[in-house]
Amino acid sequence: MAEAADFQGTGHCAARRWLRRTASVLAGVPLMASLLAGTAAPAAHAATEAPGATGSRTVRVALDTLAPSAPVKGDTLTISGTVTNEGKGTVNNAQVDLRVGPRTAGRTAIDDAAARSGVSGDVAPIGGPYKVVLPKLPAGIPQDFALSVPVGKLGLDEDGVYQLGVSVTGKTSAAPYDQVLGVQRTFLPWQPDGTDKKTQVTALWPLISATHLSAETGPDDQQTPVFENDDLAEELAPGGRLEQLVSLGSQSPVTWVIDPDLIATADAMTRNYSVRSGDTTVPGRNQAVAIKWLDSLEKAVKDGKVVALPFADPDLASLAHRGKSVSGALSHLQPATDVADDTVETVLHVKPSVDFAWPVDGAIDPSIIDVATSAGAHKVITRSDSLQDNLAYTPNAARPIGGGTTAVVADYRLSTAFEGDMSTSSSSTLAVQRFLAQSLAVTLQEPDNERNVVVAPQRTPTAAQAQSMARALRALESERWTEPTDLMAAAAVGPDADATTKVPSASHYPKKLRAQELPTQTFLDIKKTQDRFDKFKAILTSPDRVAAPFGNAISRAMSASWRGDPDGAAQYRNTVDTYLQSLTDEVRLIPKSVLTLSGRSATIPVTVQNQLLQGVQNLVLRLKSDNPTRLKLDGDLAVAERPIKIDGGHSQSVKFTGAGNANGPVQVTAQLYTVDGKPYGGPMTFQVKVSEITPTVMLVIAGGVLLLVLAGVKMYSQRKRAVARKAGAGPVDGGDEGESGDDGPHGGNGDGDRGGREGTDATGPDSTGPGTAGPDASGATHGTKNTAGSKAVEDTDPGQPSDPTPDTGPESADASGAGEKVDR
Repeated sequence: MAEAADFQGTGHCAARRWLRRTASVLAGVPLMASLLAGTAAPAAHAATEAPGATGSRTVRVALDTLAPSAPVKGDTLTISGTVTNEGKGTVNNAQVDLRVGPRTAGRTAIDDAAARSGVSGDVAPIGGPYKVVLPKLPAGIPQDFALSVPVGKLGLDEDGVYQLGVSVTGKTSAAPYDQVLGVQRTFLPWQPDGTDKKTQVTALWPLISATHLSAETGPDDQQTPVFENDDLAEELAPGGRLEQLVSLGSQSPVTWVIDPDLIATADAMTRNYSVRSGDTTVPGRNQAVAIKWLDSLEKAVKDGKVVALPFADPDLASLAHRGKSVSGALSHLQPATDVADDTVETVLHVKPSVDFAWPVDGAIDPSIIDVATSAGAHKVITRSDSLQDNLAYTPNAARPIGGGTTAVVADYRLSTAFEGDMSTSSSSTLAVQRFLAQSLAVTLQEPDNERNVVVAPQRTPTAAQAQSMARALRALESERWTEPTDLMAAAAVGPDADATTKVPSASHYPKKLRAQELPTQTFLDIKKTQDRFDKFKAILTSPDRVAAPFGNAISRAMSASWRGDPDGAAQYRNTVDTYLQSLTDEVRLIPKSVLTLSGRSATIPVTVQNQLLQGVQNLVLRLKSDNPTRLKLDGDLAVAERPIKIDGGHSQSVKFTGAGNANGPVQVTAQLYTVDGKPYGGPMTFQVKVSEITPTVMLVIAGGVLLLVLAGVKMYSQRKRAVARKAGAGPVDGGDEGESGDDGPHGGNGDGDRGGREGTDATGPDSTGPGTAGPDASGATHGTKNTAGSKAVEDTDPGQPSDPTPDTGPESADASGAGEKVDR
């Protein structure tokens, strides 16, 4: 990207000053030639790099502090750090010096200076009392140094960004003369007085974390959430990454960019929660940590600006490139935006803006813009390395890109200033100074043109990266060349007329980012889970109990946080789907053994079991005869059906009428369906043996039964008389006395025992004779007898329970496993 204005403001004075500072270096060139010939004194090499020397690789220089970061007149610049001899031998007469280079000519020049290696071309050190002498520098042992130099001694004339270097000179056994053995460069912004037109700086402060919460909840009324792990507690605890972000952000003028999933997860931690541990769960113990963190965050954002990303921060680029072809994949975005708004307002009591989308690293193409706007966003945060401008200066961040959408272009250099390892003081100090240098360079490009820049750092900065960013923002608090603003204001600023509004094509999307995208299989898996969930939710009497846990889990499965962790992403999706399958299996058909249908018709019972803790409805049970010629259902049908509605923890025995037309076995299939005709669960098949009995056979059987009864009565009478004779009760006349039954034990009325027993099928209160089927309290029959007097007999194995009543308690009293019974 060309920046012609980078070279503005460099005049003859700067050139003369540079020439004066390099005069001693140039003067040493002839002496180096003499040294190579063996005729020059070693002292002549004070500012040069000797042939064969390792230069900056011999002694490593680390700058731990540089204060003030942006000095003004009258300040004293203090630089401290360490020097470490990385060579094999001792360095003698080592000296640490400060070198002030020329004013850089714009933003590109800052990049070039930062990329320099070696020491050739460096200006002479300030010298005098502003140095540190180290007589011996043993190999591998770091030694501290501190330099303090009045700003007035630095030769800072015009406003601008100056190169600053700390060098180490010394002698080694291989080269016993003074030489530069190491140097570390940085930048010093010099703007002692405020500018008339200040650059408006918008700093985004992201609060985003990986997925921690599963779809599973406990079986209690509170639906205790189950966490995949307890790692979030470490981030929220004092000194943790997220605790540091909230603490540092509360002290800086930032725009908070929050993933509502993080807020919802932390809120779930404030109450009872469980953590998955192998095949079981254990109680979570970090409620106090979550409560304190949320309280701190609520106070921090109270008077600030908050942007809420769609719930779980969906990977917009993956959706655009891999998921858009999968039916229903994009349908999750708008609900995720709606949930985001409600979550942040409910938990933090602040109204967020949900009008911004933020693709990974701000990389965009037309398909990403389409996906972003489908989530309800009208503003897309991109970056200047994606939406590039061919201008000589840095334009305003906002510009229209068509369709009522505004691209908010974050500055690439400022946004990436704190990437990498910021865990050492040296790396942090260098990053802060470079950030300040670039911000001043933006202002000096066109001093009379006030512009707005946006800083969009990495999505999940480490604690050290956050500390470095906060240091840089604090250094700008003097507002000598910048002023803070928020993202909403930046998006509303009028665009530069010459700024590009053309979105780059898909071929320009970075290959590195494309390789990290979620695969198409992710969205296929999500679709499978969503379809299963829709069927499950449709049968519940309280579907709202499962809507949030599973809806949010499905959103988490497409989060941008899974980039770089494909195995973890797949495991999470599988866990969600497996748990959902276990819940759907709690509503099932009880397997049956072979039934025998004796007679023309009989009742065929099928039992449906609901082991959930809430009721199910909107289900239909269909029974199908595979051979309707032999066995018909409900009169004259091949398929019969019944509506199903069962309370939680209950079973229902559903009765179908079967009519046999010919002897032989018939395969019967039972299947549950939702009301819209979709199968629910798997089918259950069993066999019905049809054994038709003709009227003649029935008459013969009845006659045989009658003869058996009469024979039994005769045998009973004979046995009674024999007992009486043995007891010495006198002669008994078996004909008259026994037939009348006047003294019989059953109080007969002339027909003896036979008459009293035959009448029970019509009059007995607990009758189970041929005339009834024994109704239960609900009106459904427990038996299987029909109006024709025949019945279906189930051939069961020893110990198999009979069919339950139409609405019973649970089939098994055994305790359910963890999460098997969920009041959803």
